[in-house]
Amino acid sequence: MKELGKIPTGKIQRAMKFATTGAKVGGNYVSHYSKKLIDPKRPRTELEEANAQEIYQSLSELKGSALKAAQMISMNPDWLPAAYRQKFSLSQYSAPPLSYPLVVKTFMEELGKEPTMIFDEFSRNAVNAASIGQVHLARRGEQKLAVKVQYPGVGDSVMTDLKMVRPLAIRLLNVNGKELDHFMDEVAVKMLEETDYGLELSRSLEISAACRHLEGIDFPEYYPELSAKRVLTMDWLDGEHLREFLKRKPDQALLDLIGQRLWDCFHFQIHHLRKLHADPHPGNFLFREDGSIGILDFGCVKEIPDDFYTNYFSLVRQDLLDPENLDARDDLFSRMGFLYDHDDAEQRKFFTQFFIGMIELLARPFHADRFYFGDRTYFDEIYAFGERVRRDRDLRDNKTVRGRKDAIYIDRTYFGLYHILHDLNATIKVTKPAWLQEAGASQASAG
Repeated sequence: MKELGKIPTGKIQRAMKFATTGAKVGGNYVSHYSKKLIDPKRPRTELEEANAQEIYQSLSELKGSALKAAQMISMNPDWLPAAYRQKFSLSQYSAPPLSYPLVVKTFMEELGKEPTMIFDEFSRNAVNAASIGQVHLARRGEQKLAVKVQYPGVGDSVMTDLKMVRPLAIRLLNVNGKELDHFMDEVAVKMLEETDYGLELSRSLEISAACRHLEGIDFPEYYPELSAKRVLTMDWLDGEHLREFLKRKPDQALLDLIGQRLWDCFHFQIHHLRKLHADPHPGNFLFREDGSIGILDFGCVKEIPDDFYTNYFSLVRQDLLDPENLDARDDLFSRMGFLYDHDDAEQRKFFTQFFIGMIELLARPFHADRFYFGDRTYFDEIYAFGERVRRDRDLRDNKTVRGRKDAIYIDRTYFGLYHILHDLNATIKVTKPAWLQEAGASQASAG
């Protein structure tokens, strides 16, 4: 893959890149609809593939929050057509890497020495490259190390990038600007946190220590003395990314074991730590033939407020969706920002039914003791629901922001986890917190 010798870091440079890309995308639309005048049955997929290529190429050259946004979108299959998802998913671990001279420049600025003065060996070429930084293989004595190096200008460009990507996001996601802006604040905070490797180091040490008792879950050791704000050094973990691992065609019992370990790991973080690794794309996991999993990258961590935690997981209680529990459900929907006092009767009916449908679908695994995530029909329902959301005029024209922004990264985590479990074709035991199990038992006795 071709290395990048420079990255646009100035506001004007980056704005010009966005503008150029927007012009190319606009040209693709003109070309497509001109051809449709001659051939009305011409498929839209050609337009989507051309636009996906233009946008991904541009974001790959910009790096940073712009490319990170593409990565987030690729993890939600119901948000975009397949051409965009496939292209944007490359940002998870296959983005164009930075050239070695720029890596050396970063080391000199952060640690005052070139990589070869710190390590006995240091790979000139990146072994993995994603949206915020890239990883190099290094050795120090007998230690095999992974060294993450952040791209230049990433932290300084987060806010301006998100403003410039806003019109593109509105068009691609088919949402109104007011709704997007409400949630962009949370995205901006998390993206700024991801550019601070010092913060990532402290979170990595804290969460990996708290999770070390989990069987089959492996975290690297981190080295503060070899790290800085834009350089992070840790042990090298062996293993394969999911796509490569599945090519070995491991037996289903092993895949179920891996799926269960992933579920239990996230269950512990969410329900016991109340903070979690909130970037569960396939590039952050390494899978092994003994069923163990290496977990990387604690740059994006979501801390769950206590009140939000209780409200969010109360949504999976089936008894709250029953008609006889109307008052309790409406109260919960109000606390979650689904319904408002100023809604008229028609709006309350529409959004109540909409959110009941969404909850029934996404919380379905919690309603079973064991759940088969390989069920294609279940994911087809999720895709169909997402397509309805993208096309529903009542939702697009809604002027009131619905939902709490605290949900963004928890939803993202479950989306990512569900789809990894789907790729594993895994059947898992659905562990639940004690209070939720008791609620389910109370409902069963009442029935």
